[in-house]
Amino acid sequence: MPSITKTKDTKKIALIMLMIMVMASVVSFGTRALAQDRAAAPRTGLNTVIKGTENWHGEHDISISTFLKNIGKSTGIYKMIHQQTAEELAEEEHEAEAAEAGAAADFTGGVKAPGWQYVLMIAVGFLIVYLGAAKGFEPLLLIPIGFGTILVNIPGAGMGNAPDGMLHIIYSAGVGNEFFPMLIFMGIGAMTDFGPLIANPKMALLGGAAQLGVFFTMFGVALMNFIPGVDYTIIQAAAISIIGGADGPTSIYVSGKLAPEMMAVIAVAAYSYMALVPMIQPPIMKALTTKKERLIHMEQLRPVSKTERILFPMLLLVLTILLLPPAAPLIGMLAFGNFVKQCGVVERLSKTMENELMNIVSILLSLGVGSQMTPEKIINGNSIGIIVLGLLAFCVATMGGLLMAKLMNVFLPKGKKINPLIGSAGVSAVPMAARVANKVGLEYDPSNFLLMNAMGPNVSGVIGTAIAAGVFIATYGH
Repeated sequence: MPSITKTKDTKKIALIMLMIMVMASVVSFGTRALAQDRAAAPRTGLNTVIKGTENWHGEHDISISTFLKNIGKSTGIYKMIHQQTAEELAEEEHEAEAAEAGAAADFTGGVKAPGWQYVLMIAVGFLIVYLGAAKGFEPLLLIPIGFGTILVNIPGAGMGNAPDGMLHIIYSAGVGNEFFPMLIFMGIGAMTDFGPLIANPKMALLGGAAQLGVFFTMFGVALMNFIPGVDYTIIQAAAISIIGGADGPTSIYVSGKLAPEMMAVIAVAAYSYMALVPMIQPPIMKALTTKKERLIHMEQLRPVSKTERILFPMLLLVLTILLLPPAAPLIGMLAFGNFVKQCGVVERLSKTMENELMNIVSILLSLGVGSQMTPEKIINGNSIGIIVLGLLAFCVATMGGLLMAKLMNVFLPKGKKINPLIGSAGVSAVPMAARVANKVGLEYDPSNFLLMNAMGPNVSGVIGTAIAAGVFIATYGH
């Protein structure tokens, strides 16, 4: 018995040391990989300067102190007590004008793709429709995206042409200006039950750990710049990384803010990996857990009162206003939709949000995303890199939630252990990721229902991805 206990303690210590080493490596490597100053970081090895940042001269270098300072200045508390000077107002106006001019720039450089590439994109559109209709991969999203891709690439049809093309109108009306993603978040709020998270708040740690995929991918983007023909700026890296949250509306929102020229491929990658959750996650879940861990039964969640359900979205909104206003558009609409659902006095509005409005906006948003699937924007090294990095981000996010659950079990008493499978639900694919965790658990024990416990990290992942988006926008939005 002593030897068995000693072996278990050794494994726990080894796991903790491994997590510490990984965190230290990320911090150490990240400082060099994302260096911005050409003078301080000549173009050799990991110190390669990221394209588009050569003239920053260290102004936007990634450092913990600068990052915390910028985040502090972006909080609602700072903005409430700080009076902007005339110089700051002028600089803010100049930045807004520059951002608008940059968004209006033609990403294609005015080059028209050859006709065979349009035929290839039409074939891609049919493939997307097939995956949605025949394979059941997120059909509500992939079918309209596929048709949008087909229609915008029909030679001579002009459906994506400005100013009168139907698909161009849809894109300009709500995709390019983030209007549709906001409405989607409102609908998600009306459809979401935060009860499992309220009943077991520590599940938020699993949703937070899953955001490891988001931040880890930024370093992957830096490494991709070593490949000839692939060039990403640090701003584009932030937009690409959010794919790791497996949240389509958030990916569209962030790319619209930071890298509108990459919105199409980022959105398609995010939605595709959301649809492929049942294929991507189970092998990772089984590789990182033991059979004994997969058989862990968790306690039934306590009942959550109506008062708690009503107060939760309001408290979430207040904290966002005070600490991270850049995330307020996403979290604010999420809180609004959820409050309408929980307060119980406007049932008609709640049903409209989660049914008719959600369906209409999903159709328009998906068609708008598909309208950007043109060969000029898709058939290039950068777009292929995004597909690869999105898969990496999603896999690392799944691993982050699983490993956090295993780490929490080191400190939790016997009888209170967490089944690590629910850690994989920390990504934002609601409720698919929670269903996958439950399905894998049932494979090993038909009586082990993990769905409600998995919904805790799942809904916290939605909040976590929105917060990550707010951090990126606060840091690089200017």
